[in-house]
Amino acid sequence: MNIIKRRSIESLGFGFVEPQYLPKGKDEYYLRNRQHRKKDGYRLLTKDEIQVLEHQDNSADDWKNILVQDPFDARLIKRCSFFGMVRIGKLEPYYHEFNNLRLPVGLYNSTVISCDFGDNVVVENVRFMSHYIIGDEAMLVNINEIATTDHAKFGNGVVKMGESENVRIWMELANENAGRAVLPFKGMESGDAWIWSKYRDDDALMQALRQFTDDLFDVRRGYYGKVGERSIIKNCDIIKDVWVGSDAYIKGANKLKNLTIDSSAHASVQIGEGTEMVNGIVGPGCRAFYGVKAVRFIMGAYSQLKYGARLINSYLGENSTISCCEVLNSLIYPGHEQHHNNSFLCASVLLGQSNLAAGATIGSNHNSRSADGELVAGRGFWPGLCVSLKHNSRFASYTLLAKGDYSAELDIDLPFCLVSNDVSNGRLTLMPGYWFFYNLYALARNVHKYKQRDQRTDTRRLIEYDFLAPDTINEMLHGLQRIEEAVGTAYRNLHPNKKKSVEISALGRQLLTREPQTVGQLSVLLSGVENSSREVKLLKVEQSYDLFQRLIVFHAVTQLMDSWVDRPAKGFLAFRDRFKKASRGAWRNIGGQLMPESAVQQLLRRIRTGKIGDWPSVHAYYDEQATLYPRYKTEHALASVLHIKELKMSALTKSTLRGWVEEAVETRVWMMEMIRQSRAKDHQQAFRKMLYDTPEEMDKVIGKFSENAFIRAQEKEVERYLQRARAFAQWLGSK
Repeated sequence: MNIIKRRSIESLGFGFVEPQYLPKGKDEYYLRNRQHRKKDGYRLLTKDEIQVLEHQDNSADDWKNILVQDPFDARLIKRCSFFGMVRIGKLEPYYHEFNNLRLPVGLYNSTVISCDFGDNVVVENVRFMSHYIIGDEAMLVNINEIATTDHAKFGNGVVKMGESENVRIWMELANENAGRAVLPFKGMESGDAWIWSKYRDDDALMQALRQFTDDLFDVRRGYYGKVGERSIIKNCDIIKDVWVGSDAYIKGANKLKNLTIDSSAHASVQIGEGTEMVNGIVGPGCRAFYGVKAVRFIMGAYSQLKYGARLINSYLGENSTISCCEVLNSLIYPGHEQHHNNSFLCASVLLGQSNLAAGATIGSNHNSRSADGELVAGRGFWPGLCVSLKHNSRFASYTLLAKGDYSAELDIDLPFCLVSNDVSNGRLTLMPGYWFFYNLYALARNVHKYKQRDQRTDTRRLIEYDFLAPDTINEMLHGLQRIEEAVGTAYRNLHPNKKKSVEISALGRQLLTREPQTVGQLSVLLSGVENSSREVKLLKVEQSYDLFQRLIVFHAVTQLMDSWVDRPAKGFLAFRDRFKKASRGAWRNIGGQLMPESAVQQLLRRIRTGKIGDWPSVHAYYDEQATLYPRYKTEHALASVLHIKELKMSALTKSTLRGWVEEAVETRVWMMEMIRQSRAKDHQQAFRKMLYDTPEEMDKVIGKFSENAFIRAQEKEVERYLQRARAFAQWLGSK
C-alpha cells in the first residue's frame, strides 16, 4: 500500500531537515546558506511588487518568505507558485539565447519550493522544483521534476546521518559477485579504483581507503542540489539529487538521479536525449546521449556514452568512448574505444588504449559454474570481429584476437601477439610481434591518435601512450625467456639424444642466436596458454625473438638519447653513472600511469602506516611519481638491454653503446619502412582497388598514398631521430 502523508499546506517548503538531525542552535537553512554564496543584499518585496506578482497569477504561502535582490522586475515572474523561503537574484528585461533556444529572463509557469536563484535566470515550465540552488544565467526549461532530498549524496558512496549501512552505494568492479567493490567518489581516478579493487587481502589498506572516502564528505543532512552558472537544462523528465557544475548542457534526459555532473567553463558536460543515469559521477567534459543507460558508474574526464550504450557497475576511464554496447562490472583505463554492438558480459579490467570490434562478446557467466569470473588485459587489447571469450582469461599488452570462438580460458603472456584458432588443425596459434610485421601503421598511428584525443585540461596524471614502455619491455623480456624454453623443448623432443648437457632455456637461446635455420624447421609449442588439451603453436618464432631483442635495444637507446639531450653530461663516465641504480624490476599500470612495483608498494605502506592519510595525498603521490617517471623509465630501459646483452653496468663502454645506437638507427629505419608497407597494402592490393574504375577515383575516395599525413609526419620524425642519433654517436666517439 502506498502511504500518503497529509500535512498542512502552510508547512510545504519547511522542515527539510528533521529536528533530530539539526545541530543545536541551527535551523534547516544553515547548510543552504553555506552553499549559497549570495547571502547578502536581499530584501522583502514591496506592496507594489506583490500586487504585480499576484496580478500575473503568482501565489505564495507567505510573500514575506520571498526575498529578492535589486534590480528586480516583478513583471518577469508569471504563473508561478512559491512555497517556503525563496531567494531570487537580479531579474532584468533581457532574453537569453543558446543553441537557438531564445527565452526571456524570469520565472514562468513553475512550482518552486525553497530554492535560491542567481542573477538573470530563465525558469520556464518547471512543474516541480524543490530545494535547489540555481547559478547565474542558468536556463531551466520544460522539466517535470527537479528536486533534492535532505540525504542527497550526489553519487558518492557515503551514508548520511541516521541512515543504515545498506543504503551505501558500492560500485562492483572487476568481479560480478562484488568481491572487488569500491566506493565511488567525485575525483576518483581509475588508479584509485584499481588499487582498491586489487589488494583485497590487505585489510588495513581496505579500511584506510574506505576511511579516506568517508572523510571527503560531510554526513550532515540538508545540502541542496545545485545547477551551476550558465548551465542549460531543457525538456527533461526527472532530475533528483543531482549536483550540476557550471556550463553543462542537459536536454531530453529521461531520468538523472543521485549524480555529480562535474561540468565547468573549461570542460563542459553534455547529456542528451533519452539518457537515464543513476548513482554515478560524470567527469569533466563528458558526453552522454541517445538512449544511454548508466547505473553505479564513474565516467572519467572527456569520456563518452552514445547510442544506447549501457554502463553498469563500471568505471570508464578518461578519453574513452562506448557506443551501442553493454558493459558490466568493468574497470576500464583511459583511451578505450568500443563501438557497434558488442558487450562485456563478465567482469573485466582493461588497462587502456583498447578497442573492441563489432560482435565481440567478452565472456559470460553462462559458460562457467559461477558468475565470479574475471578478465584482465594489458594496454592495446583488441578482440576482433565476433570474438567470444571465456573467463578467467589474461592478455599481455597489444593482444589481437582473430575472429572466432575461444571456448577455453586463455593466458596470453606474449605482447604484440596475434591469437588465432587454427580450426583445420585443431590448435591455437600465436604470432608474437604481429603488429610490427603486418600492421605497424595502425600501431604507430594509435600513439599519435591517443595523444591527439587527450582533451584533459588537467594533465598532471601522466598517461603512457607509447607502445614501447616499461610494461611492454618487461613483457618482451618474459617473452624471450618463454620462446627460449619452447624452442629448447621442441628441439629436445625431436632430438632427445643431442645436446643433452645443455639446460633447456640455454639450448633454446643457443639455437635462436646461432642456428635460426634449425629453429625454422621445428614445430614450437607453448604450454600454459589455453585451458584445453589442444596444441598451442608459435609462429614466426625466430623472427619474433629477434624483433623483441631489437625493440629492447631501440627503446633503451631512445631513452638514453632523450636523457642526454635533456641533461648533457661532461663525459661518458658521468653519463653512465647517472644510471648506476638502474633496475629492471616489475612495473604496474596504475590508471594509465606506469610505476615501478617498488613505488606502488611504498604507496601502500604509507597508506597502511598513516603517512598518507587521504585521497588528495594519494593523488599527490601519483604526481610525484610522474615527475620521476622519465628517470625510472630510462634506468629500466638500460637495465633491460644490459640483461639481454649479458653485460654489467661497469662493462658498458662508449664503443658498446655506439654499436647499440647503430642498431637502433637500423631498427627505426626498418620501422618506417614497415609503416609504409602496411599502409601501402590498402592502395595496392587487388581486392582493395577493384571497386574503383580509375586510380584517380581511388585517390579521391581514400586519399593519395603519397599525401598521407601520418606517414609524412613519421618521415620527419625519423629524420629527427637520425639527427639525434648522429649527434649522440659523435659525442660517444669523442675523447
